[in-house]
Amino acid sequence: MTEMIEVFPWNDNFETGISQIDRQHKVIVNLINQLASHLANQDDINTLDKVFTELVDYANYHFKCEESIWVQYLSEDPYFIEHKKTHKQFTLSTLKLKNLQGSKLAHEVIEDVLSFLTHWLADHILDSDMRMSKIVLALKSGTPLDIAKQNVEVEMSGVMKIMLDTTLSMYDNLCKRTLDLHREIKQRKKIEEELKLASSVFDNTLEGICITDTHSIIIDANTAFFESTGYDKQEVIAQHIGEIKSGLNESKLTAKIWQELDDLNHWSGEIQSRNKGGELQAEWLSLSTIKNDSDEIVHYIGIFSNISTLIKSQLELQQLAHHDTLTQLPNRLLLADRLDQAIANAKRNEQQFAVCFLDLDGFKPVNDNYGHATGDLVLCEISQRLKYLIRGNDTVARMGGDEFVILFNDIKSSEDCKSLITKLLSSISRPIEIENISHQVTASIGVATYPEDSENSETLLNLSDKAMFEAKRQGKSRYIIFQNSLSS
Repeated sequence: MTEMIEVFPWNDNFETGISQIDRQHKVIVNLINQLASHLANQDDINTLDKVFTELVDYANYHFKCEESIWVQYLSEDPYFIEHKKTHKQFTLSTLKLKNLQGSKLAHEVIEDVLSFLTHWLADHILDSDMRMSKIVLALKSGTPLDIAKQNVEVEMSGVMKIMLDTTLSMYDNLCKRTLDLHREIKQRKKIEEELKLASSVFDNTLEGICITDTHSIIIDANTAFFESTGYDKQEVIAQHIGEIKSGLNESKLTAKIWQELDDLNHWSGEIQSRNKGGELQAEWLSLSTIKNDSDEIVHYIGIFSNISTLIKSQLELQQLAHHDTLTQLPNRLLLADRLDQAIANAKRNEQQFAVCFLDLDGFKPVNDNYGHATGDLVLCEISQRLKYLIRGNDTVARMGGDEFVILFNDIKSSEDCKSLITKLLSSISRPIEIENISHQVTASIGVATYPEDSENSETLLNLSDKAMFEAKRQGKSRYIIFQNSLSS
């Protein structure tokens, strides 16, 4: 009696969920094991031919049964059409191998056939048949076809490991292939170590990483991605990337992204999305395509780097570079830019504006008698009063010490800003209470106007500065308009 050898051990991984197909798969597996057993026991070629013929005949019968099930649900579907082709290819491939018997020893031919059968059947059951079965079962439960296919693609993402495990277990029972098996195991361990390392990097990197299919449906993501979005894994997987990253829903941006992906296979840029809690996050996104051996795009991978902190730091640096640290008013640098803008706008719209150079009167005694801390509080209070009185399109800047410049935009003439300056003088002269002590300062203001006095920003500042000194000379707490050199 021939001792039975299982080169193709059946396990639960091969269960498709359709009992008729599973029963027939078991028969084919049993026939493969019979063929392997006769080969291992060096039985005669007639016995091997008999089992081989029975196997091919039963496989063809099984294919017809399968197709009768698939056609009820997927008659015109590409999945079904492709599946039928694999059946035809199986028959042609096995017969082609068998016909090599004239150039090889019979047992060598059967060994090649057996090797082909174990590989082909494992792949066919675990991949093709499993996909078709899952789709059919989903359709039976009422799931739409396109959703069923998407879900199957996600579910089938781990099938390669199962196929590898199964194929290796088959080869383990063939003594002649032990050396090849050990080599495969060694290579497999190396690959597993590499995959483990890649998985560790994937899960532990600080950047959020997600992988989508060609329809932008998320099929995998790392821990950082889930943490940054605020969503759990079950809320992310199988969702469109735009549902999780709202910044990718802007039509102009997405059009640009797809164009660059098509042309260059990658895109990078800044996006802003809200996480699950509604918090707005600025991120630098790097998108790349993943292609198969046929140079076809099969996946997209996105790496999201949170740059909110960086942007915040940049804004803080800009604030420091362009604003006075004590009063938070614009400094000389920002004032120069505002003056250039005012000149360009006034020239374009044929308007006028006034530059008011303001110097506090009586500030030095406050500093000398009560200290710099008190002096700083006085400067801050004066700054707030100035900011309160100016209009929305005006600018007040601190030049340093107790000197300020006010830019009044869009005035009819130099006389037009008199009422504004009068209010400034009145507000500045009000007492300032600090630690139960009343302090009082006034201001001297010089005014120069564009374009009457000059069309150059530096000249306007110099002329308003001269007018301010004239105001001080005439008795302080007043303003002088440079154009006509009249005090008010």
